[in-house]
Amino acid sequence: MNNIKAVYFIGIGGIGMSNLARYFMSKGKKVAGYDRTETPLTKELVKEGAEIHYSDSVSLIPEYCKEKDTTLVVYTPAVPSENEEVIYFHQQDFTIQKRAQVLGTITKSSKALCCAGTHGKTTTSSMLAHILKQSHLDCNAFLGGILKNYSSNLMLSDKSEFTVIEADEYDRSFHWLHPYMALITSVDPDHLDIYRTEEEYLKSFEKFTTLIQQGGALVMKHNIKLSPKVGEDIKVYTYSEDKGDFHAKNIKIGNGEIRFDFVTPKEVIDNIQLGVPVRINIENSIGAMALAWLNGATPDELRHAMLTFQGAKRRFDFILKTDKIVMIDDYAHHPQELAASITSVKELYPDRKVTGVFQPHLYSRTKDFADEFAKSLSLLDELILLDIYPAREKPIEGVTSKIIFDKVTCPKTLCNKQELLPLLENKNDIEVLLTVGAGDIDQLLEAIKEVLEDK
Repeated sequence: MNNIKAVYFIGIGGIGMSNLARYFMSKGKKVAGYDRTETPLTKELVKEGAEIHYSDSVSLIPEYCKEKDTTLVVYTPAVPSENEEVIYFHQQDFTIQKRAQVLGTITKSSKALCCAGTHGKTTTSSMLAHILKQSHLDCNAFLGGILKNYSSNLMLSDKSEFTVIEADEYDRSFHWLHPYMALITSVDPDHLDIYRTEEEYLKSFEKFTTLIQQGGALVMKHNIKLSPKVGEDIKVYTYSEDKGDFHAKNIKIGNGEIRFDFVTPKEVIDNIQLGVPVRINIENSIGAMALAWLNGATPDELRHAMLTFQGAKRRFDFILKTDKIVMIDDYAHHPQELAASITSVKELYPDRKVTGVFQPHLYSRTKDFADEFAKSLSLLDELILLDIYPAREKPIEGVTSKIIFDKVTCPKTLCNKQELLPLLENKNDIEVLLTVGAGDIDQLLEAIKEVLEDK
């Protein structure tokens, strides 16, 4: 790393790539990169000193990134192999590494606290990072969301031995990490374009548990379908909302607040209040507090951090909140996440109509889980279903949003992104609007908010 003068990112606008870009800029390296589209995040990176372009062209790569001996190239597996810049760097024999490989190298000498799982990992790792940052322990953190408390997905500390990492299972990326302690929130099958079967997906998580360092620990969700393969000296704990070594009791939900007592293997810490009071965050906070507690966070530090935690952007994010209309945005893109998100909204607003706008993410995921998506989306009072966001994938014959739409049982409308705003403008029965998906639906949030404000 000391020999590197420039770092070039292919896919720099990705949430995981951007925190590495910020890290290298903080170390005084020149940072540049390519992404397909300009976003608020890439604009922020440019303001912070990165040089970014949006056309796949070798001619646009800065000259200082063409020095083979002093340039590190970082790519995300989401970028297609036929990308012109990827081909160029391979042909010129540059040092090219996956994002997770670089992250593993950077964090190898610290005590890495790695949060993995099909869903919940962004919120849980963000909570953990906030707890440690607000405590006497402090931390570095590489997160998969923009944490509102810090307006960033990167935290740095020159005194802490801890690094919080959101451990991504896509393309087996988390196998590059060196966890001191690990947390696994869920293992519901996903990314079957990579893993093909549920068995292979579970094997990947089992492999991840073998990486936990000597003297460390594994905290895993109670009753998930996983047989960890940890070393002999690794302690294994379980957690959930109401069962396991770590859980909650005396839960009180009302008046826009959630309070509970946090049960640990050795003590009960009373009166935890959530800064983001939605039901799913009880469980997320139990996991985060468990890792923090195991590493020495005090009861008062836990109470203060959970009360002041503002959440990560696009994770149950309140965009608009008035007496008449509420708008919430969530990154949910897996059937289980959707069900949890919709259920949480309906619990918060039991007497209001909940309308959902869902943008499916990936053709393969839509094909693999069409029945499950339809079942989760049918929990809504009304659904507006958008076209599939393809991300890295090419179309699959016969796979469109309609294979979900046809099986949804609640009132429903199928439309494309261009039709969405006019559709919302003409609706007079919106009380709670939930926008969900991992694609580019977030680019419409400001415009949707303006439509709702006019109402």
